[in-house]
Amino acid sequence: MEKILIAIDVNMINLNVLDFACYMAKLTNSKLIGIFLEDGETAKAPVTESVSESGIEVLPGTKEIVNQYDKNIHLFTDVCRKKQTNCAIHFDQGLPISGIIKESRFADLLIVDPEMSLRSKKERTPTVFIKEVLTKSECPVVIAPFSFNTIDEIVFAYDGSQSAVFAIKQFTYLFPELTDKNITILQVNEKDNQPIVESERVGELLQMHYSAIGYHRLSGNIGNELYSYLHGKQNVFVVMGAFGRSMISDFFKQSTAELIVETINLPVFIAHH
Repeated sequence: MEKILIAIDVNMINLNVLDFACYMAKLTNSKLIGIFLEDGETAKAPVTESVSESGIEVLPGTKEIVNQYDKNIHLFTDVCRKKQTNCAIHFDQGLPISGIIKESRFADLLIVDPEMSLRSKKERTPTVFIKEVLTKSECPVVIAPFSFNTIDEIVFAYDGSQSAVFAIKQFTYLFPELTDKNITILQVNEKDNQPIVESERVGELLQMHYSAIGYHRLSGNIGNELYSYLHGKQNVFVVMGAFGRSMISDFFKQSTAELIVETINLPVFIAHH
């Protein structure tokens, strides 16, 4: 992996999410690109008066806002420098969802803050903006945790589908640095005693990359079972298939999904098939 994006509200930087992004970039020896996004209303202002030191257009009556933008851009570069992370900045003016999706087309990975909304009104987590990013992103997305220490275990949420296997492969290809971690294949079934789907084949695939592999089966409601299993866990990276399909689709259709993202402090990797 060479290029990681982090979506940033130009008005406010979540330093915990930036710390996690710097960890990921340094782990993989990748460049971290800060995509600074502004809400659509701010982006619609008409005539340019001047340009700030960061290259942002300063419009009549917006100098105070732009000064805050400059502070946040300097904060981003300063944090990256202190954490010895190679970084760059892209400033996208216009509709934020269009900007971040277009950027994702040319990146290996996108890291997002689940609370990022670009709206003044308080929203549930994950926000409407983040759900749309998850649906439309053209590269894998990581929902960042609220705080982060390290990674000891990787949990692959698996149901035998194309998207689940694709997510496993994408994660493995992007993070060869994590092949020494403990691996858990987690399958949630509606009924008891259902075997792991294609267990021999998925096992053979994983054994090519990982050495410590375990299997865990749960039965019942997907959202409830995932919440119970993940609740209280630490230093775990969760990997799921494409947003809008299969297990991840059922997971996010339930209110439990919002509770999981709000209360379980784990990074979640989501890949599109």
